[in-house]
Amino acid sequence: MKLGIIIETKELEKAWNAFRFAATSKKQGHEVKVFLMGEAVECEGLTHEKYNVDEQLHAFADEGGEILACGTCIRSRHLETTLTVCPISTMVDCVNMVVWADKTVTF
Repeated sequence: MKLGIIIETKELEKAWNAFRFAATSKKQGHEVKVFLMGEAVECEGLTHEKYNVDEQLHAFADEGGEILACGTCIRSRHLETTLTVCPISTMVDCVNMVVWADKTVTF
């Protein structure tokens, strides 16, 4: 199955669970794409002793998962040079992901 996951939060437990869901889906053999929007573009590097979002984000990427991030959201936070795991993307890319996916989940 093709799963599109839209993440709009950097709230530790929610973002951590979103990336756990994404990584688990990849491990089960699904095709998975994640689109980061709003404050979720700040997830890379987000760590906590209990909810290590960055660790789960990289676990998903290491499984071959594709991560896209809203360019407008990145630029509004001046993060253009700090993200390493995902390309700057557009709403067209988000729409294309939703069209591509059999199911779309939003966190």
